[in-house]
Amino acid sequence: MRLFAATIATETNTFSPLPTSIDAYKESVFLRPGEHPNDTPLMCTAPLWVARRRGAAEGFTLIEGSCFAASPAGTTNRADYETMRDEILDQVRAALPLDGVLLGLHGAMVAHGYDDVEGDVIERVRALVGKDCVIGVELDPHCHLTLKRVRLADIIVLYKEFPHTDVVDRAEDLLDLVLKTLRGQVKPVMAMYDCRQIGSYPTTLPLMRAFVDRMMAMEGKDGVLSVSIGHCFPYADVPEITGRILVVTDGDKAKADRLATEIGQEFISMRGKTAPDYLEVDAGITAAVAANAAPVVLADPADNAGGGAPSDNTTILRRLIERGVQEAAIGPIWDPIAVRLCFDAGLGAEFPLRFGGKIGPTSGAPVDAKVMVTGLARDCWQSFGPTQVPLGDCACVKVGGVEVVLISNRTQALGLELFRNVGVEPTERKLVVVKSTNHFMAAFGPIAKKVIYIDSDGPLSRDYRRIPYTKIQRPVWPLDEQTSPGLIF
Repeated sequence: MRLFAATIATETNTFSPLPTSIDAYKESVFLRPGEHPNDTPLMCTAPLWVARRRGAAEGFTLIEGSCFAASPAGTTNRADYETMRDEILDQVRAALPLDGVLLGLHGAMVAHGYDDVEGDVIERVRALVGKDCVIGVELDPHCHLTLKRVRLADIIVLYKEFPHTDVVDRAEDLLDLVLKTLRGQVKPVMAMYDCRQIGSYPTTLPLMRAFVDRMMAMEGKDGVLSVSIGHCFPYADVPEITGRILVVTDGDKAKADRLATEIGQEFISMRGKTAPDYLEVDAGITAAVAANAAPVVLADPADNAGGGAPSDNTTILRRLIERGVQEAAIGPIWDPIAVRLCFDAGLGAEFPLRFGGKIGPTSGAPVDAKVMVTGLARDCWQSFGPTQVPLGDCACVKVGGVEVVLISNRTQALGLELFRNVGVEPTERKLVVVKSTNHFMAAFGPIAKKVIYIDSDGPLSRDYRRIPYTKIQRPVWPLDEQTSPGLIF
């Protein structure tokens, strides 16, 4: 039995001022066959990593393809996308004949000329391997779960958790289903229900936690193989932005249709109830100070690099300084130039530094202040589940009562190492501001006495009605009050 695995992935914010070229992939994940590390999966590479670990024991041969992944940002350069895609396709062609293909994708990647990159990849792989080869795909729930990819793949499995702590578990599920299909133990059929809605669905809050737990309890019983909840990724101007439910059953399309419809209708009933409350900047700071607990974690989703934002907005930082808030820490602020200047100045130096506010109007004005360099560290990383996410060189500067973590490799706040690398212990600070939507909760949730979400003036507006879509298929809630949800596959 011969299986092939590869990855090409990023989460594309088509409104981001940060174009994505092949260099962004080289800075993150750019691995040729056999180069993937053994110790941990990387961004969207879990299917390959899991298959490598299980191949010999379970009697299949794995042919490894390339793995390309970049941190979320703007649209990928067309020529660079086609170069990476065609490299993987050449590897598929050279590996033929194949019994199965495992694709670790994201689901919200856009390249110039390709609104549905994943659909394009799956379509071209299908043309090479033929109709009898089993194609299994793992996607992020913040994906565009398009009809094209559902029609062309045999099995699609999405992560269930937000924050995405179950990437490896879902890759294990995907491989199990592909192998069972190849051995004739199951005959997967899929059904998809379009809920016609845009929203945020953290599984760290009670409503989504209970919803996801019920979906997981259905799997493996009465012929239900998999249930996936597509949240959608709101910050892309492509047609199929909408929440969708995908159900895979063992040979029973009527059951898949019925269950997808039932789950989809329940998902619709949760509109407007799944996201946390958001406070304005000053109200959030006031609430954090008044909590009189330590640490209080303030989240800044509007400047989340994980959604394609620059992570250099200065609004919350500026108000912390202006209000004289003490024992506060904030991170990350992406500013490679400021990081270099801090290294040039040296640990303990006090000097005038301009930092943040560089990329565009939604970054705010840069901060000009006399700072003290309190921490320096080279080649840092932070943890996110089993994955180590690179931060590059990092510096910590102190302005008044606020410690600011500056990074050279743009990413969101994920692990406590973000602060600890440069000598800041987050459990000992009264306020900890993290630039992240919800992934921070995996590490920061357990230490927080209270979590407050702030809607700043960063580029990722929490009010989806303010996003200037031009391609989206309407009607969709909350852009439209009346929608037409239904079974579409």
